[in-house]
Amino acid sequence: MSLPGPRTTELGLVVLAGSLVSAALALVDLGALGQISSEPPLLGGGYQLLFLLAHLVVRRNAPAADPLLLPIAMLLNGLGIVMIHRLDIAAAAAAALAGDPTPSADAPRQLLWTVIGVALFAALCRWVRDHRVLARYAYTLGLAGIGLLALPGLLPASVSEVNGAKLWIRIGPLSLQPGEFAKILIIVFAAAFLVAKRELFTTAGRRLGPFTLPRVRDLAPLLVAWGFAVLVLTVERELGASLLVFGVVLVMVYIATARVSWVLWGAAFFAGASVVSYTLFAHVRTRFQVWLDPTAYYHESGYQVSQSLFGLGTGGTFGTGLGQGRPDLVPLANADFIAAGIGEELGLVGLSAVLMLYLLLTARGLVTAMRLRDGFGTLLAAGLSATLAIQVFIVVGGATNLIPETGLTTPFLSYGGSSLLANHALLALLVVLSHRARSPQVRHRRPAGSVATDSTQLL
Repeated sequence: MSLPGPRTTELGLVVLAGSLVSAALALVDLGALGQISSEPPLLGGGYQLLFLLAHLVVRRNAPAADPLLLPIAMLLNGLGIVMIHRLDIAAAAAAALAGDPTPSADAPRQLLWTVIGVALFAALCRWVRDHRVLARYAYTLGLAGIGLLALPGLLPASVSEVNGAKLWIRIGPLSLQPGEFAKILIIVFAAAFLVAKRELFTTAGRRLGPFTLPRVRDLAPLLVAWGFAVLVLTVERELGASLLVFGVVLVMVYIATARVSWVLWGAAFFAGASVVSYTLFAHVRTRFQVWLDPTAYYHESGYQVSQSLFGLGTGGTFGTGLGQGRPDLVPLANADFIAAGIGEELGLVGLSAVLMLYLLLTARGLVTAMRLRDGFGTLLAAGLSATLAIQVFIVVGGATNLIPETGLTTPFLSYGGSSLLANHALLALLVVLSHRARSPQVRHRRPAGSVATDSTQLL
């Protein structure tokens, strides 16, 4: 008896993910309202149909792709809609208690953004048939990414600043966070650059005991990444974005060279920048002080983190149950701190399960990286996977007070169009890369050594 093919497996997992999301939406209504409203069937049914269409796109354009990528992203996206729907119910109840008009629901808007995100996913799956084509435009894409990352900092605060951070571009009722797209473009550039300069990174340097120290002039990529990280931190007042960009570039440099010395240099740059930032910037000092003792600043800057910790403590091991907690007591509970709501209503077990989904998604991306035969593809897949892992660590670490709170969104879960569109674009690239890696005509075993020894050629 033959095993089911990857697309058959994917179809079954897509149906399972959609069923879990529909059931969770119904449980939210039962827990919060005591009955199932009209929204869960509409949201759940539309969501299931949407990702069945995404499955057909993968079946047609990337038939050999990893069957786990789409269902995992679908389940995470769906759980985000579940929590946003839960917060909509809480907002409506609070408005009714105060005698105010019922606010418009965010969950249908998030589903609409998901529709646009899946359309972008489908377009990229069709247009980017060979990932190596991206290497031709690496410098253009890198310049565009740097421009997008820096643009909000150059604009007036009236159109770019939200909650003290200049990360947005607001045009009328629409808002865009260009940094979400910039990270993907910068990863494409970094992958192409590291492969093109492989000799520079792997042969030059001076030996110091077991380590090879790179020459100062060879540190240019790391210095540029560090410089832009500091620029973002200084001008845009955003710690998370700067940490994410620098962390991903450092991971890619290490993968390309297999040299621990690069990690040591990167750690030195990060430590130096942290000390200088703490000294110069009041908002960095504030976040560090809140991290040390959130409750000491409960009525000021520590309120958000304190409420998050109270919610996680209330949830305990198994949670209060969907619809039966108070995640709305945490500011920005549908965005930066959505993990706190999941931890409260699903408990440590539920939050751990969500983190395992991210871990599995990252692991499948790294498996794709190892199976690809060209250095550019390997670094691109590894960089995209590292982005997910680092961003989740930063966001959940902030919500649990493991590290200072940074303000990033949780991939696929958080409310917002920019984040959702960028992550669906990232998913599309991983699907294309995994199709290339798993196709029989390109399958092979990578020889031992650094990926920098591989070439990137268009066949």
